[in-house]
Amino acid sequence: MIPPKPASRADRVSLWRYLRLFRADILSAQPARLYRAWMAEFRTPFFRSYLVNQPDLVRLVLKERPEDFPKSNRISEGLRPLLGESVFLTNGETWKRQRRIIDPAFEGGRLRDTFPAMWDAAEAAAARLAAHAGEEVEIEEQTSHAAADVIFRTLFSIPIEHRLAARVFHEFRAYQRTQPILNAAAFVPLPRWLPRGHRRRTRAAARSIRALITELTADRMRAIEEGTAPDDLATKIMTTRDPETGETFTTEEMVDQVAIFFLAGHETSASALAWTLYLMALFPEWQDRVADEARAHLAPDFAAVPRLRIARDVFREALRLYPPVPMMVREATGPERFRDRAVPRGAQIVLSPWHQHRHTRLWENPDGFDPARWETENGRACAREAYMPFSAGPRVCTGAGFAMVEGVLLLSRLLRDLRVELTDRPPPVPVAHLTVRAREGIWLRVSSRAATPAPREAPVAAEAASPAAD
Repeated sequence: MIPPKPASRADRVSLWRYLRLFRADILSAQPARLYRAWMAEFRTPFFRSYLVNQPDLVRLVLKERPEDFPKSNRISEGLRPLLGESVFLTNGETWKRQRRIIDPAFEGGRLRDTFPAMWDAAEAAAARLAAHAGEEVEIEEQTSHAAADVIFRTLFSIPIEHRLAARVFHEFRAYQRTQPILNAAAFVPLPRWLPRGHRRRTRAAARSIRALITELTADRMRAIEEGTAPDDLATKIMTTRDPETGETFTTEEMVDQVAIFFLAGHETSASALAWTLYLMALFPEWQDRVADEARAHLAPDFAAVPRLRIARDVFREALRLYPPVPMMVREATGPERFRDRAVPRGAQIVLSPWHQHRHTRLWENPDGFDPARWETENGRACAREAYMPFSAGPRVCTGAGFAMVEGVLLLSRLLRDLRVELTDRPPPVPVAHLTVRAREGIWLRVSSRAATPAPREAPVAAEAASPAAD
């Protein structure tokens, strides 16, 4: 059984047709040849872009010469109303300063400190889902709620039921529905002073979210000054001084960073967990293995996380098939030569985890679900060279370790007591706007694991029902 993926477009379409497809869904706007190509060139009247899958070229762009390929401003234009000058959008010295202040909050020791808040969020998520036992549930809504709760508890020490947290969550869902990833500035270079043509709803939702985050941040700054602030991620980031300048973030700078923490830590985690739960319903033998492991090893102790190996491999495989951020765009600062082809200055370099994770020349059984692959020679090799759900190199997601602990914990806690099953609805169709979501949602039936014990059977390797890779 092959998990769903979107249909690809025809190899050749007009620019107007491509723009319409892109606005509807980034993934289905791409041709099927990208799953086997090392590089592909796309030309528009305004710029050239090169999608790069060849591992050594990806390594060159992300790890070996990252400063020669800064983050492109074109795609960032759609996110700027919400994210401002956050670490996700900046380059150069501004980005380096931001990372010097932010990174210490996500070091290994701090993960242990945030684990109790994660555990409380996981307990709350399990209770909310258990209340729907016997029902069909739109699971993305549940995982969005859970991921937002994790962010608020670990960042500001408040549950999502808190007045401000709840308002931010609901405003962010409104922001998602405006589909703000694409506007004219993504295709036509515009001067900074010219209006970007963002939708009115996008601007309104962004203003509302930033106003609420400003209130949270100002409250925390007052608590820090009074010596009453909890020792959470927000306090750590707001009190960390740049080791080179001695400066801390201003309120406005902190609002930018909180906005991206919410986007990266909520939206991407919600996407990853929703698709993982769908895969568990599609492959119940793996679901049972995760549940058995959770009953044996899950505990409200950070030391339990390394023992959840099956859940970790399942979550890694879900991130391979459904990477929350499907594409990343860099820009060439000078002329380059890739695969004996001239790449001009200003060209857009597209790195696509979606295509590289399913590349037929890299992975065995690339479209199949097989968590056991991570113990194979091919899986280990691809993990090093062709797996980048959190990007790679200096710009690797600072919260990658946080996300892996969160995903494994939530998955294990939910499946320890609950079972998810497919419904009679059609399979979900992946689409990408801000992240990889399902076009009509992901509907699963939830039941109590104690009430409906699962049949015991050994997992079947996914490739047994999969066509051979090209």
